Order: sequence, then C-alpha cells, then structure tokens
Amino acid sequence: MRDTTADVRLAEILHGGPLEDITYFASETYLYSRKHGLTDRWLAMYDALPDVTPSSIDLESMVRIGTRDDVSEEQYQNILAAARTQIPWRKGPWSLFGVEIDSEWRSDMKWDRLLPHISPLAGRRVMDVGSGNAYHCYRAYGEGARFVLGVDPHPAYFFQYRLIQHYLRELPVFVVPVTLDQFPSKSAWFDTVFSMGVLYHRRSPFDHLFQLFESLRPGGELILETLVVDGEEGYALTPPDRYCRMHNVWFLPSVATTESWLRRCGFENIRTVDVNVTCQAEQRTTEWMPFQSLIDGLHPDNPALSIEGLPAPKRAITIANVPA
Repeated sequence: MRDTTADVRLAEILHGGPLEDITYFASETYLYSRKHGLTDRWLAMYDALPDVTPSSIDLESMVRIGTRDDVSEEQYQNILAAARTQIPWRKGPWSLFGVEIDSEWRSDMKWDRLLPHISPLAGRRVMDVGSGNAYHCYRAYGEGARFVLGVDPHPAYFFQYRLIQHYLRELPVFVVPVTLDQFPSKSAWFDTVFSMGVLYHRRSPFDHLFQLFESLRPGGELILETLVVDGEEGYALTPPDRYCRMHNVWFLPSVATTESWLRRCGFENIRTVDVNVTCQAEQRTTEWMPFQSLIDGLHPDNPALSIEGLPAPKRAITIANVPA
C-alpha cells in the first residue's frame, strides 16, 4: 500500500505521543481491512484527480477551495464527476473549484451558533468526534487551530474527506475512520473536543462522556451538541422504536439532564449556550443528498411532532471544561 503525504505527516505529528498508534487507522492497509466494496474505485478516483493549486482558500466564512477560473473545463468536469460519485453529501456546504456542493445539512449554521461561545481555537489541538467528512474540522483550522483530528467510522464520509484533502493536503487536518472506542484510553491530549450529533446514537451516553473527558487535557473544553427534549432534571426520552425514522436513537435528555450527566462525569463550568429547533432551512433534501431528510421524519399533520408522534428535533449546545 502507498502512504500519502497526509499519512506521513500524521505519523510525524503523533510520534511519541499517547495517540501514536492511531496512525494505522489512516492508512490504506486499514481501509482495505474494512472490506468496503468501493475502496478500489474511490482510491482510483483520487489518483485521477487533476493536480491543481487553488489560487485562494477560505476556511473562515465558508469552506471554499479555489475558484472556477483555476481549472480548465476538463479539470472542472473531472472534479465534478468525482464529487458526484460521493453522493450523498451530509455535511457542508463545500465550494471546490466552482463545484458547489449543497449538502443536506447547512453545517455552517451550527458553526455560526456555537463559535461566539467557545474558547478561541487559535493554537489548540482539536478533535471532532463524529466528524463526518471533516467540514467542522476545516472550519476549526480556519479559526487558527494548530492540529485537527476528525473521528468517524463511516468509510463513505472518510472518502469524501479524502477528496477534499487532495487539495488541502498540506494542512494539519486529518480524519481516521474509526470510533472513539478504538482510541487509547485517558490520552488527555486535546485542548478542545467537539461531539456533535453523536450522544443520542450511543447506547451508553455515560461511556461516551467519560471518553470525551479522558481525551481532554486538564482545563480542556468540550463542545457537546445533541438532541434534547423539554423536561426537568432527570428526564430523558427513550424512543420505543425509531425516532424521525432513525433506528439508532437511544436517549433524548432534557437540557438539565444533559448538564447533570456532564457533572456526574467530572466536568465543570457547564453552560448550555444554545437551544434550537431544527428547521428545514438547515436540514433538507438537495441534489447532493436526494434521499429522505428532516421533512420526511416529521408528522405530516403536525411538524411539532416526529412522524412517530414524539417531540420534533430540538438541539442544544452545551459547553463544559475538564478541571484544571
């Protein structure tokens, strides 16, 4: 297997540290061990991508890599075809040499809600758990982070990241297609950790919160975004079957319960900075994600309810710190 420039750089950055062993998960050897049927096809696609240097990169107000004028018509069509091969795009939006990828989620809206409330990311080591295709990883780097690691087990999202990374390969932004369960315990290495849209998929939310706690250095900051429901401290809804057509949703806590869970796991300085009802402007079907989306998970006669009759999606952003 060939190592990419990014694989080598990740190994150099992590060498001698508590996360040194995870470098293997970014290798093509590991990708092939996953036995994903499209691995050969997608790796060949990267080999065929045109080598173009973007005239400009914007990771602060959006994620824009180059412009249409940077590429020929043939190169543009090559990049467009590669991106379309990767449908569905869940997180974004992305602008790649004039290829405008209108993803299902307007992830920039979530980023804009949380950014004013978190500690400045300049100079920090950042991890995004459940990173998908690394959209928020690149936004974190755009805010000055010195190293960003995304963690997401889904190969399709990893390959989307590899498409983007082809043109941003010099940046210290990496994704490993694994779960946090595969990380060394108690690494205590990151300054900031994001966990957004993950907690409600975990059968044991406390195990997830403890893993997040142990990955942060003393004084480090957690940004937790999760589905919530109205209720007092101690209340959490467990869907009897599916929730908004999703089968892997286990716990929807109240905001007060979320904060109490964080306290129980040892976090301090806990504050919920945003509660937002998910709207169709933020999550919807597009040509880049042409399958079921938010509207299909809502009750057709009452959008305040899920199609199963449960409260419609509401998301909270809670920030907490590991004691210094």
